[in-house]
Amino acid sequence: MFLQSMKKGLLLLGVFLMLVSCGEYQKVLKNEDAGAKYTMAEKLYNEAKEENNKSKYRKALRLFEQIVPQYRGKPQGEKVTYLFADTYYQLKDNYLAGYQFERFTSAYPNSEKVEEASFKSAKSYYFLSPRYDLDQTETDKAMAELQKYIDTYPNGEFLEEANKLATELRVKLEKKAYEIAKQYHHTQNYKSAIVAFTNFINEYPGSPFREAAFYNRFDSAYQLAINSYQQLMAERLNTAEDYYKSYQKYYPEGSAYYDRIQTSNKDLESRLQNF
Repeated sequence: MFLQSMKKGLLLLGVFLMLVSCGEYQKVLKNEDAGAKYTMAEKLYNEAKEENNKSKYRKALRLFEQIVPQYRGKPQGEKVTYLFADTYYQLKDNYLAGYQFERFTSAYPNSEKVEEASFKSAKSYYFLSPRYDLDQTETDKAMAELQKYIDTYPNGEFLEEANKLATELRVKLEKKAYEIAKQYHHTQNYKSAIVAFTNFINEYPGSPFREAAFYNRFDSAYQLAINSYQQLMAERLNTAEDYYKSYQKYYPEGSAYYDRIQTSNKDLESRLQNF
């Protein structure tokens, strides 16, 4: 009985404190005193970070939104601007986090937080990058920001993660370019496929899709040749043979497409003998 009463009392106390806290927050929110808002916003931010409490981050954000313009150019401005950007970051509002961290690094280039802000800005844009088959404007932006961080901080605290994220985005861009070329091949638009695969090979020399690009360029040329009019066939067969030699140069026996390319090349050589 005593324990039950005690639990009920603690629950009521918790509700009371929550109501008092909410009332205090609303009072400060409506107050014109920037100092009071700053004090409560920082308190809520610290509590939110400690508790991983999104609700408190959102409350802090409302206060920061009101006071950031008032603290610009003042001694506390650097800290307020950083906390404002990081609150967006913690709430995973990646577009605004990236933008606000960019503003912070521009306004406070000598801050001890500038490296962290630069990385978090780049990482925010990384989170905005869509899957490979969609428009990659955000991916290009994220790549540029990550590269800027890598170039600026070659021994930076977040260098390893920045390189990992940049590699992931680079492979995504490569996959998109490769799939576009492959689509030309699948739809039997072999001329466009040859151009697209050639551009891919030149632009992405270290890509994991490079061998496939070499093979599919050859196969596009081979398919174009054997389906050509007689007067065009000899020239196109010779072009396909050149692409076969290019594949062989980089990917000798034992490569992923070896059996397929050898079969096609035997047919190609047989056809060339007729000319």
